[in-house]
Amino acid sequence: MPNVSSSGPPMAASPLTRAVLEIDEYVASLGWDQPARLFALVDTAQLRAQEPTLADRLGLSDDASAAPLTPIEQDELPAGSPLDEFLGTIAWPDSIAGCALSVERLMLPPSAEASVPQGMSEKQLAKWVAKHPERQEVRMTVAVLRDGARDSALRLREKDAATDVLTGSDLVPGLAEALAATFAE
Repeated sequence: MPNVSSSGPPMAASPLTRAVLEIDEYVASLGWDQPARLFALVDTAQLRAQEPTLADRLGLSDDASAAPLTPIEQDELPAGSPLDEFLGTIAWPDSIAGCALSVERLMLPPSAEASVPQGMSEKQLAKWVAKHPERQEVRMTVAVLRDGARDSALRLREKDAATDVLTGSDLVPGLAEALAATFAE
């Protein structure tokens, strides 16, 4: 598990990992019980060149240490719309290098998965998990680039510290696939 300082992502991290951790840190600053949040990822140098006023408003500097990707939060996701259905409606313009989504969910440890009752509807299963004594609240931030690169960050509510954020490219493969599909031609 990588250590992430409170001053931001490590400089040696890939641009996508840095963007994921920046988004995770931003959403963490808002607290828990947040709605899902969608972000466009844009090339910072291209943004500064093509939209200097917006770049200034976002506080993007011209120095070499600036993050190569800039996350830009999109409008709030429609309430009551299933996430997979909503993602199926998204098409990004060519100027967007990638996208990211931050969402909170309840998870069970692998040891509890054997006790999951069979034949439940999605709604019944969600209620069952919410009442399970071993449930854990997790915030997942998943990002993909147009070229197929992907990364994610997981933060447990019970270990809500930047130093305890787990990162990796295959932590939430289903959500990464759904985000990648928003770039399909």
